[in-house]
Amino acid sequence: MRQAAIIALAVAASLTSPACAGPIVEHEAAKLPIFDAHIHYKEPAWEAFPPETVLKMMDRNGVAMALVSSTPDDGTIMLWEHAPDRIVPELRPYLGDWGSSNWTEFDGMADYIQTRLEQYPHRGIGEFHFRAMETTNKGLLKLIAGMAKKRDIPIHIHSGTAPVEYFYEIDPDLTIIWAHAGMSEPPEVISPLMDKHATLYADTSFREYDILSRTGGMDKAWEVLLLKHSDRFMVGTDTWVNSQWADYDRLIASNRECLAMLPKDAAEAIAYRNAERLFGIDVSSEQLGRR
Repeated sequence: MRQAAIIALAVAASLTSPACAGPIVEHEAAKLPIFDAHIHYKEPAWEAFPPETVLKMMDRNGVAMALVSSTPDDGTIMLWEHAPDRIVPELRPYLGDWGSSNWTEFDGMADYIQTRLEQYPHRGIGEFHFRAMETTNKGLLKLIAGMAKKRDIPIHIHSGTAPVEYFYEIDPDLTIIWAHAGMSEPPEVISPLMDKHATLYADTSFREYDILSRTGGMDKAWEVLLLKHSDRFMVGTDTWVNSQWADYDRLIASNRECLAMLPKDAAEAIAYRNAERLFGIDVSSEQLGRR
């Protein structure tokens, strides 16, 4: 009921919002199948949110499929084995004591990534963090770029602009998913980077309340950005801690609120069609309930 009320309010607001451009989605926003392009299933969630609980959460929120990475990778494989038609696995290069702040310092990281890619059907490498490019093992990044290019899979980066540009310097034909659309980068930074690189995608996790205007409707700069590059944005929730899982209904409802303020074609693209094209999959509401 709470989620339906939020969506209803979003649709009502979009009818009068001056930020709207073109035909609005109205009630259709609540029916769009969602591809969640930023899910983590980390070890602390395994007991609190078993695989079947996660899938039921996806079902009730209309999330047909999800791109999943985990610390450790066992969590991703656990979800994928539970529902292989609903989970798109990607390999997060974190294990043991090697996490977001130091993963590039592990001498065995390239071998670990190579081995996991050979063992399981990962469709991407990431999401991984960069703290400071000047202290990062750039040789490892070149190896990762080569692995991704060889398999024709994207890399998923949590960073500012510099690491994105660095990967495109390694290989301008790489496909990159920019986590959180740069996290704190404003539209005036994101837009020219997406203009420059036609294979740069972005997920909206943690950007919902930047996109939504504090005065109602959609922030104008974000509206322009989402419409201009509606072919390369995807929904994301980032379940990096258990509190995000507990808040999953609201996170999806907030994303639907944003979608309800966009033209139908743009909303459909961001909700699921961009993921279909990127991963060569079909995303449909008919998948809800399947395992």
